[in-house]
Amino acid sequence: MSKVTYQIVEHDGGWAYKVGDVFSETFRTREAAFEAAKAAASEQQLAGRTEGISYQDAEGHWHDEVVQGSDRPEADVEAGKNDQR
Repeated sequence: MSKVTYQIVEHDGGWAYKVGDVFSETFRTREAAFEAAKAAASEQQLAGRTEGISYQDAEGHWHDEVVQGSDRPEADVEAGKNDQR
């Protein structure tokens, strides 16, 4: 099983969560970003339908795959080293 970690970071004059290099929208407070990240992490772990997907990789090549709806990652939220959660 893969693992996804949502990190809370300062971003664009506020706070956001990010996964890898991808940022969420900007929130006014760290707490708001943390709550949004917890909700996103919970939803990411829910089973869904088996479906076909298409995506473009970093080199610009397109790929088609079938994704099993039950193959969900483990997801957690890192609030940051200065946070006491």
